[in-house]
Amino acid sequence: MRVILKLGTSTLSGSDGLPCRERLRGYAAALAELRAGGHQPLIVSSGAVACGRARLGWAGGSVIEKQQLAAVGQPLLMRFWEEALATQDLVCAQILLTRADLERRRGYLNARSTLLGLLARGVVPVVNENDTVATEEIRLGDNDTLSARVAALTEADLLILLTDREALYERDPAVDPKAQPIREVGPGPIPEAVRRAASAAGGRFGTGGMATKLEAALLARRAGVRVVIASGGDPRTVLRIAEGEAIGTCFHPEEETLAARKRYLLALTPAGRLHVDPGAARALSEGRSLLTVGLMRVEGAFERGDAVSILAPGGAELARGLVNYDAEDLARLCGRRSQEIARLLGYHYGDEAVHRDHLVML
Repeated sequence: MRVILKLGTSTLSGSDGLPCRERLRGYAAALAELRAGGHQPLIVSSGAVACGRARLGWAGGSVIEKQQLAAVGQPLLMRFWEEALATQDLVCAQILLTRADLERRRGYLNARSTLLGLLARGVVPVVNENDTVATEEIRLGDNDTLSARVAALTEADLLILLTDREALYERDPAVDPKAQPIREVGPGPIPEAVRRAASAAGGRFGTGGMATKLEAALLARRAGVRVVIASGGDPRTVLRIAEGEAIGTCFHPEEETLAARKRYLLALTPAGRLHVDPGAARALSEGRSLLTVGLMRVEGAFERGDAVSILAPGGAELARGLVNYDAEDLARLCGRRSQEIARLLGYHYGDEAVHRDHLVML
C-alpha cells in the first residue's frame, strides 16, 4: 500500500517554531514499521518558512521575504527529517514542486518517475512546495492541496492529513464543546453540513485550515484515494489508520483507483496511433505492457506522456494509453528490443512504449 503522510507546520513545530525532534523521531519509527510491513510511505512536509523565521528571528510579510525565509528554512527542515529518519536507517530524498511542475505533462511525468523510483528503492521522499521560487501564478496554495496532487500523481492508496484536531467536527469544538466528530464521508456528493463544518482557521504557524483539508480530501478521493483527517499528536496514529482502524474522519474514494484511471484515459483525445504486431496484441490482452519490439508503425505527432490509440494488426483499436516516448523516438524504436533503447536514443525513460499502469483495454 502506498501511503502519503501530510504533516503541517503546526503539527511538526515546537513552541520555538522549529520541528520537534522527539515527534519527528516518532514519525520516523512509524514510517519504518510501514516499510517493514511492505508499504511505501511518502511525506509531504510543511515547515520551511517557519524554520526560516526561527533561524533569522524576523517574521517576513511580503512574498519576497517569505521566499527568503523558505530558502533559509528548507535545508534546515530537511536536516531535521534526515536526522530523524536516519535513526531508523531510512534514507530520505528532497522533492520540491510547484503547480507548474505538475501541470506541464513532461514535468508531471518526470516527477512521477522520480517519486515512484525512489519508493521502489526504499527511499522516503520528503515533498514540499518550492516556496523559494513559487509566485502566486505557480503556487499550489498550501501543502494540503500539494499532498492531494501527489497522492493522485503516485496513485496512492491512502492519504493521511494530520492536524491539531482529532477529526472534522460538525461544529467548531472550541466554540461548542458538545460538538461531535464526523467519522465517515461516503463516496457520493459531499453533504452541505460537512462543508459548513470545515473551519477556515489555520494553526499557530501554518497557512492551511480544515477548509483546505476538506478540499484536498475531495481532490484526492476523485482520483480513487482514501483520505483520513486525524490528529498528528501521536505518530503511531499513522500505523493504526494504515491497519484500518476507524480514527479521525475518513473520506471514501468516489470510485476504485483502477476505475478512476480508466475513466481518465478514455476521456483523453488520442494524439497518435501505434500499430502493433500479433505478439504485442496478445501480450496486451494478457495484461502486460506494450514493448517497443512489438511496434510495427507509428502515426501522428505526439510528445512523451500524450495519449495514443493502440491498433491491432487488423486496424481495430485495441487499447489506449500514455506513451513513454515521443512519436519520432518510437518510430526509431519500432521492432527494437528494450535493451537497445539507450543506445539508439542516448537516453532511457523505461523499457516500455506504453506501461500497463498507463493503459486501458477497449
